[in-house]
Amino acid sequence: MSPARRRVSVDHVQSDLPVSERHACRVVGQHRSTQRKIHQGRSDEDALTRAVIDLASEYGRYGYRRVCGLLRMQGWQVGVSRVERIWRGRGLGASAIGPS
Repeated sequence: MSPARRRVSVDHVQSDLPVSERHACRVVGQHRSTQRKIHQGRSDEDALTRAVIDLASEYGRYGYRRVCGLLRMQGWQVGVSRVERIWRGRGLGASAIGPS
C-alpha cells in the first residue's frame, strides 16, 4: 500500500475510533513522520505526463525506454524510472502490447 493510501487509512481510523495518531500509525504500518509530511509533486509532472502520452500515442510500438530517449532528445532531463512510473500509472504498457 502506498504512503498516501496509508495516510488516508490512518485518518479514517482516527475519525472512527478514539485512538491517538501514534497508535493508528502503528496499526496501519505508517511512520508518523510520513503521516505528517505533505507530498509535493514536481512542477513539471503534468507536462511530462502529457509528453509521454503524446509520444506513446504517436509511436505505439515503442516502450517506455525508447520514449525516454525521445524525451531526452526533446530536451527533458528525465530518468527511465520516472518515465516507467508514469507509463505504468497511465496503463500504457498493456495498451501498447495489444491483443495476442
